[in-house]
Amino acid sequence: MTVVGNGVRVHPQGLCESEDVGPGTRVWAFAHVLPGARVGRDCNICDCAFVEDGAVLGDRVTVKNGTLVFAGVTCEDEVFLGPNVLFTNDLRPRAHLRKGPEELLPTVVRRGASLGAGVVVVCGTEIGSYAFAAAGAVVTRNVPAHAFVAGNPAEVKGWVCVCGARLADTLTCECGESFVRTDSGLRRLS
Repeated sequence: MTVVGNGVRVHPQGLCESEDVGPGTRVWAFAHVLPGARVGRDCNICDCAFVEDGAVLGDRVTVKNGTLVFAGVTCEDEVFLGPNVLFTNDLRPRAHLRKGPEELLPTVVRRGASLGAGVVVVCGTEIGSYAFAAAGAVVTRNVPAHAFVAGNPAEVKGWVCVCGARLADTLTCECGESFVRTDSGLRRLS
């Protein structure tokens, strides 16, 4: 790994063209971070991942191998993107039409959410904090906070804790956390 400005480490076969990357971030072999992408501190961008200009990654985000993060996607702090996660940003793509950033639909992945291997996220959606999308899920609509979703299209199958474990029907976790339902999903009781 080569340390470039601001303490960013880039593998000799990685390419990090953005100047807006936080210290401690690692960009591995064959990963590409375009100019104009914003990447927080202590992120891990694994082999063959792609982060396009206009994409935003918060602090401590993991982007596993083969994941594609396009313009208009915002991942807040501590988001986990499993291998081969794919975001879209255009609901009606046509090769002959050139669209500007204002014509793309934004997607937001809230703090602590996890997207399993091969998840596809259709643009214009919001994935709530600490939600968990199972491997292969196709997210076509908003996902509530702490929801566990699976399938094509992804459907809520249960609820998960901040620690990632499935919650009991009582909305309590083996780790001791308890939750209550809200309009936007679950909220942790303090």
